[in-house]
Amino acid sequence: MTRKKRLPVGMENFKRIRRENYYYVDKTGLIAQLLELGSMVSLFPRPRRFGKSLNMDMLQSFFELGCEKSLFDDLDIMQESELCEQYMGQYPVISVSLKGVDGNSFEEACAALKIIIGNEAMRFPFLKQSIRLTDNEKQIYEKLTQVGQRGESMYAMSADLLIASLKTLSILLEKHYGKQVILLIDEYDVPLDKAFQNGYYDKMVALIRGLLGNALKTNSSLKFAVLTGCLRIAKESIFTGLNNFKVYPFTNPAFDEFFGFTDDEVKKMLHYYELDEHYETVKLWYDGYQFGNTEVYCPWDVINYCSDHRLEPDLPPQNYWINTSGNMILRHFVEEMGKERKLTKSELESLISGDTVQKEINQELTYQDLYASMDNLWSTLFMTGYLTQRGKADGNRYNLAIPNREIRDIMTHQVLELFRENVGQDGSMVNDFCDALFFGNPKKVEAILTEYLKKTISIRDTFVQKPAKENFYHGILLGILSFKGGWSVRSNQESGNGFSDISIRIDDADLGIVLEVKYAEQGCEVKECQRALRQIIDKQYEEALRQDGIHRILKYGIACNRKRCRVAMTTEELP
Repeated sequence: MTRKKRLPVGMENFKRIRRENYYYVDKTGLIAQLLELGSMVSLFPRPRRFGKSLNMDMLQSFFELGCEKSLFDDLDIMQESELCEQYMGQYPVISVSLKGVDGNSFEEACAALKIIIGNEAMRFPFLKQSIRLTDNEKQIYEKLTQVGQRGESMYAMSADLLIASLKTLSILLEKHYGKQVILLIDEYDVPLDKAFQNGYYDKMVALIRGLLGNALKTNSSLKFAVLTGCLRIAKESIFTGLNNFKVYPFTNPAFDEFFGFTDDEVKKMLHYYELDEHYETVKLWYDGYQFGNTEVYCPWDVINYCSDHRLEPDLPPQNYWINTSGNMILRHFVEEMGKERKLTKSELESLISGDTVQKEINQELTYQDLYASMDNLWSTLFMTGYLTQRGKADGNRYNLAIPNREIRDIMTHQVLELFRENVGQDGSMVNDFCDALFFGNPKKVEAILTEYLKKTISIRDTFVQKPAKENFYHGILLGILSFKGGWSVRSNQESGNGFSDISIRIDDADLGIVLEVKYAEQGCEVKECQRALRQIIDKQYEEALRQDGIHRILKYGIACNRKRCRVAMTTEELP
């Protein structure tokens, strides 16, 4: 039996993937298109986890002197024989990722940046003995590499040298090799994001503006440069005066298939790992992003899904993307809904239900602008991958939609988290609701639950499947019940002949409660309510409580439709 290639979960090292027999989705066509369009400085803004860093490492592996040509055997780029002969392994390459430029203060961030650039400079130790460099140039190179350790107070690399570092290193390399230099800068905007979060944004903007301005604007040693980032930062903020600069946003057809996996690439991967039957699930959960003219999947999700399901085929789909960052932007959006404009809440309901909303998108913002208005938040959600386009209206107006099931689940999770926090601020309403459950008052349960439903979004009957709608209302009930002291609440507990939605044991009381939640079409609330009750009885969901010695059990059938609910109850008295 032939062993399958390993899956490159979280791997961004092109050489290792190719050398060590990992599965690689061929994106080398990016090289040919990059050279064909011939931009002096190219910026690719893409959401996180769409293969930016791996593509940058692939570019370095292709262009850099000493290229290991066998890495590209059987890949698309090798069909471009003239291009490969002219460019493959022909240039010195400077490659830095600014992903690690972080710190609670500007000084800490500068220290991290010095280490990153210093480590890159140390890849070229031969410059210390180069016969083509003067003694002064060699001393400057030494200062680029003598960066100390983070936390030390003194660094050989001065502030002025830091700003000039990328240009200086490219000058030294061109002088040594007699060839212009290719510059690759990955995650260029991360230092700005971290600075904004930690209160030194203006200082970091000045530093990055100087660093990139020197390296990209006035650098005759530069062959060309490629930058990636999550956001396209306003030109006047960072790239002032840079006339040789071309942005390729994901709304542009250029390079649209080289970040993210296409449908054919996903089918091929699933077939290779004998997971063909999972195609519809993968498409529902992780497809739906529109880049230019191409619909793409999030690579991080697809690779993780394949990795998990090779070992555990019956594992339900997971929200892989939510674990890659704090989702602060989405939380801020949910918190602000309704504050600025009354329509925002209904628009969020439309999105979660599978509809589109039309918004004007500004793709050039500074980090200071991201949360300045609700309009900017819509733009930020679009650029960071929480929303995608479903066609352009006019000008900069786009029809926006949630791309897939994973992002919809992340959004509803944030809504439920905010709902839970708000519930905790009104303890008397929680107590009233729980008292109504305890004393067997379904009308009061219905009235208070209706009030809770008015405080959050509703799930409309359009795109979202019924089980997902029921899970949402299930989550609302769990959010309320979690604040009741002395109540042991269990969700989806195996009991009788199935799994009850919610079962409750109450300290020091010979009383248990079983809740079954249904989503009802409009006008069918009473019918679904009774169906929920029959399900509790027929499947004997009270069995686990009975085995715990509980003698009185209240059974509630609950049916919800948007802001409406109906509640029915029956009681079982056990000997």
